[in-house]
Amino acid sequence: MPRITALYAGLLLLLFLVLTARVLARRYKAQVVLGTGGDRMLERTVRAHANCAEYVPVFLVTLLAAELCGAPAVALHAAGVAMLAGRVAHSIGMSHDPDIVPLRGGGMILTLSGLALAALLALGGAAHLW
Repeated sequence: MPRITALYAGLLLLLFLVLTARVLARRYKAQVVLGTGGDRMLERTVRAHANCAEYVPVFLVTLLAAELCGAPAVALHAAGVAMLAGRVAHSIGMSHDPDIVPLRGGGMILTLSGLALAALLALGGAAHLW
């Protein structure tokens, strides 16, 4: 059973739901139903939400493949923690005007690190290393 992937899927989905709620709240406040209506903070919340939606699915599919191939649990957790921490940091950094550059940049570094590690773990599984 892919319990490690299930853990990070659940945690990342909770983050996604928080980001969704933030978009809905900002839409209500700005009275914008479609698009961003020129509201700078709505644009930021929409992009933080969309950015999560863009990176998380490919990460989870790759993490699942690696776990099903028997990748080491500690490495799977390292990838999951990097992705989760990266998405949280990036979202916080991006949700301020101006950006909190260390959080946004650090969040992307962690996100890309999580993706790269998941990719290496999946490739290791494909090469019968685990």
